[in-house]
Amino acid sequence: MWDLVRDFARFLRQEKKWWLAPLIGVLLLLGLLVVVSSSTAVSSFLYPFL
Repeated sequence: MWDLVRDFARFLRQEKKWWLAPLIGVLLLLGLLVVVSSSTAVSSFLYPFL
């Protein structure tokens, strides 16, 4: 998995596509929010934000 991250960072550096980094970060955070909110113990606290 770390090879994928390293290759992606190398791609961003070579192709000067730095605008993709925040986009990928936001998508990862949204995915993490979906995974965490699926837990019943945490979902009651996250309900107002969804």
